[in-house]
Amino acid sequence: MKGIVTITAGIVVFLLALGSSAWADDKEGKITDLVKDAKVTIDQAIKTASEKVPGTVVEAELEKKHGKAVWEVEVLGADGNVTEVHIDAATGSIIDMEAKKDEKKKEGKKAK
Repeated sequence: MKGIVTITAGIVVFLLALGSSAWADDKEGKITDLVKDAKVTIDQAIKTASEKVPGTVVEAELEKKHGKAVWEVEVLGADGNVTEVHIDAATGSIIDMEAKKDEKKKEGKKAK
């Protein structure tokens, strides 16, 4: 029994290592492409988002949306709500804004 557990654990570790290294390589390639496309820096994106939505910036991430590089900046407002501001990484213009749903509230409702 102990041998089967050891072999199973070894296979799981091997598969996780194999999958994570492939994912890491793919992620690096995507990030490199996004950075090449981005003419707007993270600091400029944060400044743009802060001017549009007052509050504290809690996260900024470069992503690919709708086939182009987009800065997604999350701003925590005084009301406690988080707003995502999507900024075109090539032009610096605001694409859209959306209220981020509160995951803790969702989890609390599911538990009841």
